[in-house]
Amino acid sequence: MKKVYFKTFGCRTNLYDSQVMMSSMKDFEITENEEEADTIVINSCTVTNGADTHVRSYISQIEKNSSAKVFLTGCGAHTKGEKLLKEKRVHGVFGQSEKENIDALLAQDAPFYNPGDLNHVDKSVVDDFIGKSRAFIKIQEGCNFRCSYCIIPYVRGDARSMDESRILEQISRLALNGFGEFILTGTNVGSYGQDTKTSLAKLMKRISQIRGVRRIRLGSVEPIQITDEFLELLDEPWLEKHLHIALQHTSPKMLKLMNRRNVYKQDKELFQLLHSKGFAIGTDFITGHPGESEELWLEAMQNAKELPLTHLHSFTYSKRDGTPSATMKPEVNGKIAKERLHEIDTLIKQKNYEFRKAFKGELEVLVESEKDGLYHGYDQHFNKIVIESDEDLNGNWLHIQNYEVREDYNYAQL
Repeated sequence: MKKVYFKTFGCRTNLYDSQVMMSSMKDFEITENEEEADTIVINSCTVTNGADTHVRSYISQIEKNSSAKVFLTGCGAHTKGEKLLKEKRVHGVFGQSEKENIDALLAQDAPFYNPGDLNHVDKSVVDDFIGKSRAFIKIQEGCNFRCSYCIIPYVRGDARSMDESRILEQISRLALNGFGEFILTGTNVGSYGQDTKTSLAKLMKRISQIRGVRRIRLGSVEPIQITDEFLELLDEPWLEKHLHIALQHTSPKMLKLMNRRNVYKQDKELFQLLHSKGFAIGTDFITGHPGESEELWLEAMQNAKELPLTHLHSFTYSKRDGTPSATMKPEVNGKIAKERLHEIDTLIKQKNYEFRKAFKGELEVLVESEKDGLYHGYDQHFNKIVIESDEDLNGNWLHIQNYEVREDYNYAQL
């Protein structure tokens, strides 16, 4: 059997989609060793220019070092796929909706472009996650928001929810296979249920009742999606004490330019409530969007200092053709955008360190990997811990009371 290597770029939704492809594949063998692959499937991201560049660089690397046949899927299939196919840099391009047909696609001798259907809803049930200790569960696809800078709705389609019974069946199977932590993912996770007359909170309650589920973690949610019903879950022991709530900016004027639905004053109140409940809080933030003057940046930084943030997923603004932001003026110099990125990164890194020093409780850790005799995992606040031990801890759940708080992570000896 020919061997296939999957290279996944981007978000957790892509990680899930790669697992669907692996689970659907019957005529090929999966390899985790890139060098022995006859075929390489690239699950691409296109959220920024940098993401596109990473994919192209990876293709260049394959061209130099391997004779493997290359296929492209993921969000980049819609934006860069045709060009890469015309340049003969990939053998085939297919959209996310086609991933369950992976055997037939990889068997095609003639080059092809199949962008698929942006209204597709997954029907697959994944019962294993190759090389992972926690499971990613895609609960929805697409997004109804139209933020000025974002290309994703154009490559993932409008928001649509996965069938609840399939989600629950999948988690039940994975729990029986030993998985205890489940990360709910999607393009816009908080919109789950809007089209099927249910809600994210209701789904999470049902998941929590499945035997073997120890921790539920969410991908990114929007502030307006934290409803009263959701707030009722904050004291549940199965909910990870970390929420990633996308702000993108903290200046009210910038939020309007970005066509965001969140309001900074309300964001601050929400974050303070979550902080009072012991939550670590992460967010997304874009620096250098057109119109971000020095005055607005200083306002944003002052606001960021007041927020109880502990984690940050930050980007410099990346122009995406076809989005409203692409034609906005004045543009911000790239060097200034990078300096601002570094400034806010440094601030939140310090806030994370202070949060970890202030916490005096026990860490609930899922050990995910081992490297050079050191085990790596994440606690209930989604903070990294490095553990030194002579025992094999991979995949174990640990309760750790004695540990050292270091600048970038916590450290323990067991």
